[in-house]
Amino acid sequence: MSLIRDMFRESPFEPLRFHMKTVMECVALLKPMFEAVRDEKFDELQNIANKVFKVEHEADKIKDDIRRTIPKRFFLPVYRGDLLGYIKLQDDMADSVEDVAYLLTIKHMVLPKPLVETVFKYVAKVEDVCKQTNAVAEYLPTLVDGDMVGGEAEHAIGLVDKVAHAEWEADRLSYELARQLFALEDEMKATDVLLWFRIFGELGQLANHAEKTGDRLRRMLST
Repeated sequence: MSLIRDMFRESPFEPLRFHMKTVMECVALLKPMFEAVRDEKFDELQNIANKVFKVEHEADKIKDDIRRTIPKRFFLPVYRGDLLGYIKLQDDMADSVEDVAYLLTIKHMVLPKPLVETVFKYVAKVEDVCKQTNAVAEYLPTLVDGDMVGGEAEHAIGLVDKVAHAEWEADRLSYELARQLFALEDEMKATDVLLWFRIFGELGQLANHAEKTGDRLRRMLST
């Protein structure tokens, strides 16, 4: 907790960057999990999922430390409530990766070959949304130096717009993937179709949480 307190003394956004770094460690494990499913390496999948569970727990602890430590008495350049909302949305990203890991390990899933290409395109696009959100988080301390106005704020809003566009592209891939999945329903168990649909939906939630994180920054810049 002293580490988080020291970060707040340096910048109100440094703890958010620290938390986001842990969230992105979760996100980085998405592709390896799907590769393990594709290759039917289920022991490897479980090991990766266990790493996700561990890193997500670390993100939770950092989030809780930030909540306890956010200064209440001295000046912040944004509303305390907006900072709390921002950290919640970042943490939701890690939660979604954890949910994907949980769903992938409920049973030994077989990834239908006709879906492989689109699945990995979708995973890559969801990762891209998260990476662009991370770029916003990396830029946050610079905003303080610019008093959160002027060219620095405009640049940050431009980064947020890129996140929104990437999330829109992820939505399009999600729709295409759902069409491809249900085109195979006569060849698959109904339970497998529904489980894959949930997994793809949780990936969509991850992208949505990333976009909402950017939207919260836009709100902080407009208040």
